[in-house]
Amino acid sequence: MTSAPAANPAFPSYCRFTASRGAPPVDGTVSLGASGIEIDLPGGSRHIWTYGKLRSEEPIRRNAIDVLLTSGDEPGASLFVQGAGFAAALRERAPRLSVRAAWLREKRMWFFILAFVAGLIAAVYLLGFSPSKSIAQHLPNSWRERLGDATRSSMTKGHKECVDPAGLAALTLLTERLSQGASGSIPFHIHVYDWPLMNAFAVPGGQIVLTSGLLDKSESPDEAAGVLAHEMGHGIELHPESAIIRGVGLGATLEVMLGNTTGGGLANVGLMLAQLGYSRSAEREADKHALELLKAADISPKGLGNFFTRVTKMEAEDGDEGPGAYSWFRTHPPAAERARVVSEQKDYPSSPALSAEAWQNLKSVCKKTRDPDQAE
Repeated sequence: MTSAPAANPAFPSYCRFTASRGAPPVDGTVSLGASGIEIDLPGGSRHIWTYGKLRSEEPIRRNAIDVLLTSGDEPGASLFVQGAGFAAALRERAPRLSVRAAWLREKRMWFFILAFVAGLIAAVYLLGFSPSKSIAQHLPNSWRERLGDATRSSMTKGHKECVDPAGLAALTLLTERLSQGASGSIPFHIHVYDWPLMNAFAVPGGQIVLTSGLLDKSESPDEAAGVLAHEMGHGIELHPESAIIRGVGLGATLEVMLGNTTGGGLANVGLMLAQLGYSRSAEREADKHALELLKAADISPKGLGNFFTRVTKMEAEDGDEGPGAYSWFRTHPPAAERARVVSEQKDYPSSPALSAEAWQNLKSVCKKTRDPDQAE
């Protein structure tokens, strides 16, 4: 049988009671009652603070000689009690005020925090939940377009845009054909830049950049169509917007959308996007959309597969040297597995992405160029 805590002969103990912040302290006595501490003040006033609602400014140690208490029974009031005997007896009556109890509470708090973080990570990686994508989905199209303009300007700095009319007409035909399978998504705006590096990338607002190097190295219009469809897949999934929000935060992203691109790293938002890259799951999503867009447009996926196969050979030849920043190699993961996925697609009726004449016009789109700041 467990005995009740022994009463301390020193009780009642001296105390100093303060009714509220700024009120003058009043001297009195305090005792440990059956359900709480009993505070007796001059004039016969008695206050009872139940043990379950007591709070200690600091955990009560075994060798404590005084305590400073507050209580949910009387918010704003405080009680200072001097005496090692009172402190020791109070530890027995209200063990949750002890150092050990405070330590256990802190451990439990960190356990719940870690459990929450682990759950959030599981949601992100296992369930596909993406806070940045959720934010991107609710941004007005006009804001995404401004962010896209700023990003494209940053990423293509120093290169002229290709504007040969016949080439742009061919590009429009190809874009409209691929867009047939992108119902409900944002409209796409494709730009070609006079840039010998082989690359293509999507930026916010449905904008996509192709380089003259990519068109020069594409062996057929179906290859160019496959690459373009892949970048359209990134646009459909809002991968560029999500990557920027995740990389610099919503506040900085909104600054760019509202026209402030002069401060800090915001002026280099395009470089930041290129360095962030996409996850393998994002690339798989873009590839999935590419195959769907190609099929809806009756364009064979073999062109995309041939492109991946050739990129795989280039990767092997370049090794660790790599062809530099902004290249397809730098902004996309290894292509071997992706080439295999494309090769496994079933055949379906298809026709070339462009006629021979239109394809040559597209490859020659950089016969006429303009500076980025030149009016259209």
